[in-house]
Formats: sequence, C-alpha cells, structure tokens
Amino acid sequence: MTATSTAPPRRGGKRWIEHWDPEDEVFWAEQGERTARRNLLYSVLAEHIGFSVWTMFSVLALFMGPEYGLTPADKFFLVAMATLVGAVVRVPYTFAVARFGGRNWTVISASLLLIPAGTLLVVMEPGTSYGTFLAVAALVGLGGGNFASSMTNINSFFPLRRKGWALGLNAGGGNIGVPVVQLVGLLVIGTAGDGQPRVLLAVYLPLIVIAATLAALRMDNLAPVRNDTGAAVEAARDPHTWIMSFLYIGTFGSFIGYSFAFGLVLQNQFGRTPLEAASLTFVGPLLGSLVRPVGGRLADLYGGARITLWNFLGMAAFTGLVVTASVQKSLPLYLAGFIPLFLLTGLGNGSTYKMIPGIYQAKAVAKGLTGEEAAAYGRRLSGASMGLIGAVGALGGLGINLAFRQSFLSYGNGTMACVSFLAFYAVCFGVTWAVYLRRPLVPAPAADPAAQQPAYAHV
Repeated sequence: MTATSTAPPRRGGKRWIEHWDPEDEVFWAEQGERTARRNLLYSVLAEHIGFSVWTMFSVLALFMGPEYGLTPADKFFLVAMATLVGAVVRVPYTFAVARFGGRNWTVISASLLLIPAGTLLVVMEPGTSYGTFLAVAALVGLGGGNFASSMTNINSFFPLRRKGWALGLNAGGGNIGVPVVQLVGLLVIGTAGDGQPRVLLAVYLPLIVIAATLAALRMDNLAPVRNDTGAAVEAARDPHTWIMSFLYIGTFGSFIGYSFAFGLVLQNQFGRTPLEAASLTFVGPLLGSLVRPVGGRLADLYGGARITLWNFLGMAAFTGLVVTASVQKSLPLYLAGFIPLFLLTGLGNGSTYKMIPGIYQAKAVAKGLTGEEAAAYGRRLSGASMGLIGAVGALGGLGINLAFRQSFLSYGNGTMACVSFLAFYAVCFGVTWAVYLRRPLVPAPAADPAAQQPAYAHV
C-alpha cells in the first residue's frame, strides 16, 4: 500500500528518518539493521496488545454467567461484532502509516485501545444492557486494525531478502496476543473467580500505556514512505487479490474465528465450567500462532500453493472429525479434531501470505519484466494487495461466529456450522488447485510470449 522513495523531507523532528535504503548492504550493516530491529521489537509489542484487546470478548464471555441474561447466540454475536469492526478498520489503518508515520500511528493506535478497555472496566457487570455490550464490542474491534498498520510499517523497514523473517515474526508475535489474553483470563478465573472480569481489564490498561509510551520513545517514522494509490487501485482490479482474499478467509479467518468461538462452544455444547473452558481455550490459538512461521518456511521450500492446497485438505479432514465428535457428543474426540485444526490454520496463514509476493513476481516475469524491474513490480502490487487481503480475510472470523450463532439458535449445538466449514474448505482446496496448480490443457506456443501464462506452482 506504500511506496518508498527519496522524496524531499516532509516532516520535522528527530523521530523522522529522511533517508532509508535497506537494499544498500553497506547502509543496512552500518545503521539500517539496528534501527529496523528496534522498530520491529516495539511494533510487535503494540500489535500483540492490539490482538489481545481485539479478542477480549472471547475471554470475557467466560465471565458472563446466567446473571448477565445473555444466550449463547447473544455471546456469539458480541464476538462477531468485534471481528467485523476489526476487519473493516484494517483498510484505513493500512493507509495511516504513510499518512501519519509508522511511529506516530503506532502511538495513536495503541492509545486508542484505552477507549474499549476503559469502557469495559466501567460496564462489565450484570445488569448492563445488551446494546451497551454490542457498542463496546464494536470499540474492541479497533484492536484488529493494529495488525494491518504494523505489517505495513515493518514491511518498509526491511530489505526484500529479510522481509519474510521480519513479517513472520511481526505477525506471529501479534497473533500470540490471542492465547496470552486467554491465559491471563484463566489465571484470573483460577485465582479471583469467574465473577471478577474487571481484574483482567485492570491488567491490560497499564500494558496499553506501556506499549504506547515505548513506541513514542523508541520507534521511528520513515519520511520516504508514501501512499501509492495507483498501486492500490491496480491491486483491487487484479483477480488474484480477491482469490487470495478468499483463501485467506479460509486460513486467517478460521484462526481468528475459532479463537473467538472455541471457549463458547466448550461451555455451551459440552457443559464446561468457565475454569474448565479457559484451561483449554488458549491451546489452539497458541499452537496456531507459533506454527505460522513454519508455514512460511515450508512454502519457501516447496511452494506456497502446494502447501496451501494440502493444508486445506487437512483442514477439511479434521473438520470432519470435529463434526463426528459433535454428533457423538465426545469432548476428547472434539479436541482431537479441533487442536490440529488450529495448527493447520496457522500453517495456512504462513503459506497463503507467502503466496502473495510470489504471484505478482510471476506475473511480472510473464509480462516480460526482468531483474529489478520485475522485483519492483512484484513489491509494489503485493504490498498494495496485502492490506485488502488482510481485511477481507479477517471477515472469515465474522462468518464463523455468525455460523455458530445460527447453528446454536436452530439446533442447540455447533454441528451444522462445522459442516458448512468443511464444505468451505473443500471449495478452497478446489480453487487453489484450479487457479495455481492446474496445468494448462493446451500450452501456449513458445514463440508467442504474450500468450504465456504465469506458473504459480512455486509461489
């Protein structure tokens, strides 16, 4: 979504870096790497807190017993509201980095988290109206935007040869905010009891202040970074942006959707107490977060399309096991299906994100571009598409929670929701094969370069 140039200075202040050329190995060795790593560290911290706040209702729902007067469908809609807002704000958050500066926007976006956390501290008690909880759930969604701005910012700091590592670490460190807040919730329930949700909120309020303060003191803005609206328009018109958005719904959408819903399913379908549910809820998101870089590494070795294809097959298989367990009302079998399913969502997050730059690089080669010209085209289009893909993919979490809500309303359990997820993964498998792995039936003549189609198997 941004372009890096040697444009004249546009800001004042010591926190603005006017010259930034990470591709210059001398510059990178002398000062670039040290500065980039420092910004990565504090970006991960702020994004981590953002994910924790975004998924706060997945934990608070465990505290909301019968005295709150909410049905399972009501709770699923609360987490769906947070998911929706978190997905939508990712688009403006992506543009905000170039508009305000990466350091400045990290401070702003982290500070904004005080609004939902502080509001929850006030209203989190029996007797609060459902409409109030819905409004606060929408505010909580602000935490979902931090991922997009953080990834856009860090993408600008690192050279192409280091982007995979840096973005993987940034994304994984942020995603781990989900199981961490669930672990903190488990600790609160285990020590203070399930009637003390304000203790959880009291823990996060100072952490938000610390993240914003450290970002202000230790991060930098890159003056050469500009919004590239032309690339954004071109990416929006490219069918691959929307195809990858669809596939990212299946991977990241599943990860965030299941992270929100898992504890609610354990309570309402399997009768687990808040403490029992909390002791299991964090396991899947933790494993899914840790394994994300592995998915990217496997994609480096064997091709992102291939890993994504077989990943969707595995997701469908374990979802089938979850459906069987749901019908048989077997919690051990349910966990045996759901925990590996979480793992595969993490692997798929890594492999699908790795596909994006590879797709546009392949398109550049098919256009006849070579060398730095091809690399520049790939960087420009992949960077522009990532924000949109991330936003649309997060909407998958909304779909999962709405599907669970309807399933519980209609059948009293989540079985039919899981059946629909199985069908969706089957479609994702078919799309991945048809678009990125199926060989053309009639190869284009070698003498006609214009008719050549990009090869995506190794993206």
